[in-house]
Amino acid sequence: MVDPLRDPDDPELLDPYQSRSLAILVEGARLASGAVRYGKVGRVGCAAVVINRENPLPSGNFGCALDGSSVEVASTLLQLEQTFADVGRAEAVVYASPTTVDEIEGIADDSGWYAVEELQTVVHRGSASVSAEVRRAVDADVPGIVELLADELVGHRDRLSRWLGHRLDDPRCPVLVVDDGDRIGGFVSGFAERGVGLVEQCVVRPARRRRGVGRSLVVSAVATLRSAGAVLVASQVDEGPGEKFAEACGFVAAYPVTAFVRRVDELLD
Repeated sequence: MVDPLRDPDDPELLDPYQSRSLAILVEGARLASGAVRYGKVGRVGCAAVVINRENPLPSGNFGCALDGSSVEVASTLLQLEQTFADVGRAEAVVYASPTTVDEIEGIADDSGWYAVEELQTVVHRGSASVSAEVRRAVDADVPGIVELLADELVGHRDRLSRWLGHRLDDPRCPVLVVDDGDRIGGFVSGFAERGVGLVEQCVVRPARRRRGVGRSLVVSAVATLRSAGAVLVASQVDEGPGEKFAEACGFVAAYPVTAFVRRVDELLD
């Protein structure tokens, strides 16, 4: 039997109308999350954009939802290059989903942008409860979380510490941890606003991986986001292993997302 909510060309994904409606909700939450605490959400050309100088990660500085004619999208990509250069970013990032025009790949290629990552937006459909080994992060946990992030991502420790502090102070941004003796064994961060929850980052110390720690953190984050009022809980994961991990945590695939990047170092002042 054909599922009316699924794409007949790819039954693993939602149909184009359903996926666009879902992407609008998820991207709205991602933009709001990226703006915590001193960022701004606005428009550049035909794109929705978040800029946050305090957030050293791509999650706080990106564009999405490029919806317009080919000329408008090409012009917007040029504007985005300067926009991100003006705030000191080494590269501009755009996430293309069902809210972006289908021709984005060709337009981006002609404009010097490159597809660097294929992601999958997933939606949680299973039950969830907070694991006994998972607890809320406190200020004293920030150095341990920064250590994990610094191992996984390139960034300045001071900026990471400030960014984490902002999120711990915001009730919309749950941060959960698992202890590993006297240090942090893993953490997960999320965001919930207007009925939409996001599981954003999950990092586990290498020695604690493949022991169910990551799953405990993610499922606990889902339960926490639902307790905060989230009716919909989504996440974005890498294609392949990331999808399998998400499936093990109770998520199902919804729609694909492509990350496009343009180096703008030469435009920096």
